[in-house]
Amino acid sequence: MYHVMSRGVDKRDIFMDDKDRARFIHDLFEFNDEQSANNTSYRFKNNDIVSRYIAKREPRKLLVNVLAFCLMPNHYHLLLTPRFDNAVFKFMKKLNIGYAKYFNERYKRKGTLFEGRYKSIIVKNESHFIHLPYYIHLNPLDLKYKEWRDRKLQSVKGAMKFLDSYRWSSHLDYCGEHNFPSVTQRDFLMRVFDSPERYRQRIKDWLSELDLSDVKGFTLEN
Repeated sequence: MYHVMSRGVDKRDIFMDDKDRARFIHDLFEFNDEQSANNTSYRFKNNDIVSRYIAKREPRKLLVNVLAFCLMPNHYHLLLTPRFDNAVFKFMKKLNIGYAKYFNERYKRKGTLFEGRYKSIIVKNESHFIHLPYYIHLNPLDLKYKEWRDRKLQSVKGAMKFLDSYRWSSHLDYCGEHNFPSVTQRDFLMRVFDSPERYRQRIKDWLSELDLSDVKGFTLEN
């Protein structure tokens, strides 16, 4: 299992609006395939990604299992398990190159979009693993409740309401809502969480009893 992060060069924003975020979500799905990418084959429908040309496209052969993800203005987090050797590298190469090409074409820019190669850490310790999905899904709180990292959060209820309004992570899918269900492979983590209700309770507990030392060395931001 790998915790992966990629950040914009010079910490610049890599998502300027919801169109960019939707495109990246599309790319998470489209590039997770051993076959060559064809970004006209899928489209959004009812908040999910569906095949446009079913008869012309064979079923995907996944490179990785995307267990969790979160998009932030200038970076993103992924929790991945490879399906075969070197699969994470192949997936990340396709993902970052493909999205950078789209971004540069849309904004008529040239040059590097991401800050070097993506960062990744293999997760070997179970005590770290059980905290990482929560940590990844809590990152959007930086946009409104920055104090959560310093254990100064005053309203768990307010923080949960904000997380429930933030579409650009896999949090809502684990809550049992139909957000972007085709992007993630959730069976493994759902066995850990037990149920959407238990997941929600555990993320509330995590906020109330927050101790970032539990994921020290696996957060990748620094």
